[in-house]
Amino acid sequence: MLRGQRVLVVVPARGGSKGVPLKNLQPLQGQSLVAHVGAVVQHVAVIDRAVVSTDHEAIAAEAERAGLAAPFRRPDHLGGDLISDQQVLHHALTTMETIDAVRYDVVVMLQPTSPLRRPAHVIAVLDKLTAEGWDAVWTVSPTDLKYHPLKQLTVGADGAMGYWDSRGAGVIARQQLTPVYHRNGAAYAFTRACLLEQATILGARSAAVVIDDPMVSIDTLDDFRLAEERMRVAADSA
Repeated sequence: MLRGQRVLVVVPARGGSKGVPLKNLQPLQGQSLVAHVGAVVQHVAVIDRAVVSTDHEAIAAEAERAGLAAPFRRPDHLGGDLISDQQVLHHALTTMETIDAVRYDVVVMLQPTSPLRRPAHVIAVLDKLTAEGWDAVWTVSPTDLKYHPLKQLTVGADGAMGYWDSRGAGVIARQQLTPVYHRNGAAYAFTRACLLEQATILGARSAAVVIDDPMVSIDTLDDFRLAEERMRVAADSA
């Protein structure tokens, strides 16, 4: 519990990943992606309950070995590629409130695909949400200005090229660009009302915690290799 608010962690980990089959069970430095989340959760004392939302028995078993509870299975209608995070979190929150017979005030989403997260990242979003009264807080990373939206192009079927945003034609120097950020998946925190009443993960009052640490969001085998390399570098420099 933090500032009198009960905290539920939800780890979304379905079994139907396409790029890397059963991605959430794949090892990284000797531990599955799910186990890496469990290791972080153990170091955040303010968490009241941490559960996995999965439709796969092997993932549920791995989660329990890692210290994450698996008291329910995600229903089939929430297992597709086009299901939103809000739908998954809504189901997990309401299900756990029924199972535990309590009301959770804050929900934290920790995706297994961001194995470079640290307990400090989780604590940072929780502190900002509960101390400052936001609806949602996400961790984000600065986007390299080479990939700024105003520098993006579109290419038609015939090869014709143009700016994705017409304002890009007026950009001459990088100093003209307003810094932008992208979600890195390390940690998200939401109020109960944000998920159930606003029905969104980007609430009316949302804030960011900017992380400068290198992060990797795992979708492919190359991402596993990159994460392994960055973890090795971090260990060597510690």
